[in-house]
Amino acid sequence: MTDQIQSRVEQLRADFDHSFSVPARTLDDEGIELLAIGAGGRAYALRLSQTSGLYPDRPVTPLPTTVPALRGLAGFAGVVVPVYDLAALLGHPIADEPRWLVLAAGAPPLALAFHQLDHHVRVPAPDVVDGSGAGTRSCLHGMVRLPDGDRPIVDVPATRALAHRMAGHEHPEVTS
Repeated sequence: MTDQIQSRVEQLRADFDHSFSVPARTLDDEGIELLAIGAGGRAYALRLSQTSGLYPDRPVTPLPTTVPALRGLAGFAGVVVPVYDLAALLGHPIADEPRWLVLAAGAPPLALAFHQLDHHVRVPAPDVVDGSGAGTRSCLHGMVRLPDGDRPIVDVPATRALAHRMAGHEHPEVTS
């Protein structure tokens, strides 16, 4: 084990042990939990409430397809789920292999692949500005002010609807 990995393991162990010495937090209704991510070389945020899981280095089986954003299929707890490249859905060029998969909450099942996980953050509701991007295909709904800069918020249900339209499927049962 390299020194860097050993140091990271020790830090995770110390954080885990420390978590038992801190009083339980109560969550207020005024905070919004977000994942700060990077896709297509740009910074974005995802609402944690619109996701149901986050996975690093998950194998994705490619499919023969005419939809460039469709990376393939991945398995999650016995369910095969289509995986779309978030950068491609947002209009960025498809770069190298994304490392992270986020499983979207709701139905039909969908996973979004992205390159960089920056951090998890809980922000006060006033730090989030609602609003949608231009156009009916926009997957960006709102902005959030974070210490490392403002980030557009990716709306996962809108992204699911876009992915299904690109694949030639219209699903009236699409839920958030």
